[in-house]
Amino acid sequence: MTYFLGLTGGIATGKSTASNFFKKQGIPVIDSDLIAHQQLSKRNVIEKLSQLFGNMILTSSGQIDRKKLGAIVFNDKNSLAKLNAELHPLICQQIKLKIAEYERIGCPFVVLDAPLLYELKLDKVCNTVLVISLNFELQKKRLKERNNLSDLEAEKRIYSQLPLEIKKNYANYVIENDQSVEILENKLATLLKNIRR
Repeated sequence: MTYFLGLTGGIATGKSTASNFFKKQGIPVIDSDLIAHQQLSKRNVIEKLSQLFGNMILTSSGQIDRKKLGAIVFNDKNSLAKLNAELHPLICQQIKLKIAEYERIGCPFVVLDAPLLYELKLDKVCNTVLVISLNFELQKKRLKERNNLSDLEAEKRIYSQLPLEIKKNYANYVIENDQSVEILENKLATLLKNIRR
């Protein structure tokens, strides 16, 4: 019986750092962001998205320019909804295939890393859910620095996701990531020990 831990949080709250911690422990991680990027490189998806948003979202080599696509969808709710309608079913399908594969080989513990875990109803396939949380101002500061965004751009990206407070209310575990990476990893190590017990 495979135990699936759902890992989620807000943008720039430290979810990737948490995901890397689990990888370092030798735990398989299903990475929904990686799956999304793989979908964006498929020819049929590129063609569909360029029909929806125009060729200006393509690079000179005909790939999706994620920065240009982001500039469109994070400034317009309808555009974001159109993108999600195309990508989300494909992402969910791939995640469910990976879940089935880990169950088939009898893997004891797997982390499902998905920023949109609740929005995609993927919490339903997890035994428990961990939310990596951060106060709004620090989240915005980290996002601005990481992605070189203005205040407004950072806020639009944060507000495009389900509010962290709602995710925390649904979660089995919440870890605040308002200190160092080392402290976050210590908290995760303690949590992992408790789950494995």
